[in-house]
Amino acid sequence: MQRLILIHWNKSTGPELIIQYPPEKQYPSKELLLKIWALHELDKESTIIEYIPDMPKNEQYISNLQEFEREIYYIIIEYLQNDKIEKVIKDYPDILATVSKNLIEFANTDKMPRAISEAFYTLDDFTKFKKEAILLSFFIDKMKNIILNILRNGAISKSELNLILRKDYGFSTLNLDLQLTSFMRESIIIKKLIPGSLECYFLIKDIACIRIPPNKIPNYDDKSILDDYKKNLTDLYYNYDCSSEIEHKSLVNFLIDKNCFQLLEKLRKKNITVSESLEILNNNEELFNELLKKRFIFEAKGVISLLSDIKFIKFTPYYIINNLSKRYKDQLISFDQYITHLKLLFEQSSKGNSLFNYEIM
Repeated sequence: MQRLILIHWNKSTGPELIIQYPPEKQYPSKELLLKIWALHELDKESTIIEYIPDMPKNEQYISNLQEFEREIYYIIIEYLQNDKIEKVIKDYPDILATVSKNLIEFANTDKMPRAISEAFYTLDDFTKFKKEAILLSFFIDKMKNIILNILRNGAISKSELNLILRKDYGFSTLNLDLQLTSFMRESIIIKKLIPGSLECYFLIKDIACIRIPPNKIPNYDDKSILDDYKKNLTDLYYNYDCSSEIEHKSLVNFLIDKNCFQLLEKLRKKNITVSESLEILNNNEELFNELLKKRFIFEAKGVISLLSDIKFIKFTPYYIINNLSKRYKDQLISFDQYITHLKLLFEQSSKGNSLFNYEIM
């Protein structure tokens, strides 16, 4: 992704550039902006259009049309041909729609420079991330992680969530809609209007990390090494306490370490040498030894194999039921919030045909 551009359509004079990010890039030509506008005019049923210039250029464009307070705006993403952003935007149109809506609301205010910077990196990161990295962002991103922990207490109104984030955590500049979009996109929360036109959010899936065995047993010519590997694997999972690791959130720290994450990805495909492993870990011998000690990796004759992979798991958070009951008794949530969240949780079990509803990502 090369840049993000916010344009206002003036009915008398045509396109007016409000702001772009990065700011140092040359402004787009009026000819380009008019061509993109013309595509919007030709396809009035769609708010998102693509523009690929006729002349062989590397730059391509996606534009999202929005109306705000009777004024028309369009937000343009400029990207390179090899970025393949258009597929991601088509698969997740909500992310661009929410980013666009929030940008327009901040137009011509002192919050605009920060807003467009956040929007640019939100889109840029999202289009690059793999599924694991997207889920990891709920633990790395400070605000996302705080929101997730608040949602674990059960039903909450948007206004109350906003107040808690501002008052208790000091987020004075808050783009809550943009933050919550990633939760809804991953089907972690559901938004509902309850009686009184109160916009509420309900956690229906939680995220955690668990160990799982590798997809396949590595190949060893030496039968004694293979037997030793199988024994280590069997011993590890015979006494494995999954709930304890989920509760203490200890596994996610290994995924947060980019080098460790890269090592796991490499070992999912094949065995590698000790020297290759250390190179990936940036010669961090302490981390290497910790991975051995905690039986994530297995070493024999200078060769490293994956003994225990780390994967994200989405599961239905039935633990919330106790929180909901207590909060209702303490009059912290309404009866409608209480009942709505209970219904949503048990709907999840009916979808999976099991009370233990989970999905390994």
